[in-house]
Amino acid sequence: MPSIYPSAPPRSGHEAPESGQAVSVQSSPHPHRVAVLVYDGVKLLDVAGPAEVFAEANLCGADYQIVLLSPTGADVASSIGIKISVDGNAQSEPAPDTFLVAGGDIYPRTAIARDLVEATGTLATRAARVGSICTGAFILGAAGLLEGKRATTHWKVAHQLAARHPNTVVEPDAIYVRDGTTYTSAGVSAGIDLALALVEEDHGPDLTRDVARRLVVYVQRAGGQSQFSAPLQGPPPRTPALRRIVDLVTADPAGNHSLTGLARHLNVSPRHLTRLFRDELSTTPARYVELIRFDMAKALLDQGHNATQAASLAGFPSYESLRRVFARELMMTPSVYQRRFSTADRADARTLPAPPT
Repeated sequence: MPSIYPSAPPRSGHEAPESGQAVSVQSSPHPHRVAVLVYDGVKLLDVAGPAEVFAEANLCGADYQIVLLSPTGADVASSIGIKISVDGNAQSEPAPDTFLVAGGDIYPRTAIARDLVEATGTLATRAARVGSICTGAFILGAAGLLEGKRATTHWKVAHQLAARHPNTVVEPDAIYVRDGTTYTSAGVSAGIDLALALVEEDHGPDLTRDVARRLVVYVQRAGGQSQFSAPLQGPPPRTPALRRIVDLVTADPAGNHSLTGLARHLNVSPRHLTRLFRDELSTTPARYVELIRFDMAKALLDQGHNATQAASLAGFPSYESLRRVFARELMMTPSVYQRRFSTADRADARTLPAPPT
């Protein structure tokens, strides 16, 4: 059965560089195959979320081909009962470029089936990079793929992963963790963040930003960022107009979000918009935008961008303005934050110089 996520037409180009380097969107004459292992009880969003990222990337010029595999090649039922058609089994997939194991509510509550562990081991030995979403980390662990590595999973079961695999350093609050060519993500929507990180590794930040904007998601939370984002905690605003503004800002933190511009977007007065923010979010529009940009700057630093780049890409008018926000919120400079808290491998060297610390 053909995949429901078609790839873009093949292109000519150069061989892809080593893992971790950004590549051109025309870097390979062959589609980049992403094999996702599914099973009865798999969480649907753990499959569909990353798959939509790769499919959307194809509309932006990438060339991914997503295949869904089960241990036996039989179709499976998700945790909510929706049937998932698969393309084959582990033996039918020769050499995926990326292999991902989706999570499911059944783990870690039940023993992991032998055929699932064997399929994971088989595909992992053939893949250039291996990853898991949510509790899929338990399956990687059962296959021996997390020994001596750093990893994460859903925060509710992180302690169980650590207990089951004492030789694995579990980071319970990370959104995703990269250790060499092994990637693990936190729960549910964090699989989208992981997929965006993989797209950026393959195609660079510009294409990834386009993908995030198309999907109307927060551009990209870095792996070392907390699973809980302060400006986004709590229920969404009650007022539809304010929800539109919140969606606008979170989808493009670096955009032009002046008070006047935001008010004009809703055709309301700046005073009225300020009152909406105060009443529902207990902050001001300017403060909200600043916190979203602060989160984005932390994400960029975690990805390996220097502080000058992080300030520019996150929408701060200057490095000094970013430095002031870091001093107020964290009592440290951006460079110190990057040295202490980044869990992602450093990106390639960029052209802009780092600012003085």
